[in-house]
Amino acid sequence: MTATAMPAPPRRAALGHFLKAHRARLSPQDVGLPAGARRRTSGLRREEVALLAGVGVTWYTWLEQGRPINASDQVLDAVARTLRLNPAERAHLYQLADAAPRYPPVAGTVPESLHEMLRSLDPLPASLINGRYDVLARNRAQEDLFRAWHPLPCVHGNVLWCCFAEPGGREKLVDYEAEVRHLVARLRAEYAAHIGDPEWEEDIRRLAERSPDFAELWARHEVAAPAERVRRFRHPQVGLLTLVYTELAVPAEGLRMAVYTPRDAETRHRLSLTRSREQRLARVG
Repeated sequence: MTATAMPAPPRRAALGHFLKAHRARLSPQDVGLPAGARRRTSGLRREEVALLAGVGVTWYTWLEQGRPINASDQVLDAVARTLRLNPAERAHLYQLADAAPRYPPVAGTVPESLHEMLRSLDPLPASLINGRYDVLARNRAQEDLFRAWHPLPCVHGNVLWCCFAEPGGREKLVDYEAEVRHLVARLRAEYAAHIGDPEWEEDIRRLAERSPDFAELWARHEVAAPAERVRRFRHPQVGLLTLVYTELAVPAEGLRMAVYTPRDAETRHRLSLTRSREQRLARVG
């Protein structure tokens, strides 16, 4: 059998079937295109999906054929919008395209007492993370602060994936090189207690395949202890935010509470401007 005739791997084949099925469910009229004459199928053609998503026809054809090509979050989001995928379908697309952690966080494992602590910290942005940097829970201030991090709602649920897989992460995190290096070093330190764990091994492998930057940092074998960090974010609506990042250990659950505190008065003011309209009105009331 020649290399070009080799069947696609099961996950890639499933991705192709998924895309074809959703392409077939849309008519040209659904997306504002003329129906045209002598169409053999009622759904969209591959070239029409490619045109609407702003990608090459050959690239999209290869994606449906299950070829081992990489797709950025930006491109996958464009395809998801074109095919009118709902949040669950979009998350499924990311999983099939190896663009999200294989083992997403399970929020049901978080005790209600910790949810209450997160709520009580508002207006300080706060989240609950594990050693793999899965975000298990977060308060409204955290949601508001990072709402603009992704063009569409996040499907990763993991801090590292949001930094390395999101195309705009480098521009939004001002000291990107130093901060992601520290994150990976912290992950390496936590990894020592999870060597051989299938979930850890699989997600690290997938992230390394998706991000050469992560793979290079992971190969350094650098480790770091918990430390208070000053992180600067370039928020698209309110400008520069300088925040102090602090982790509080929750030993009984094996988790960490990550809290952002404004470092100066200007950041405190700008942070209030990141709040959703409902939250701003609630504070005024």
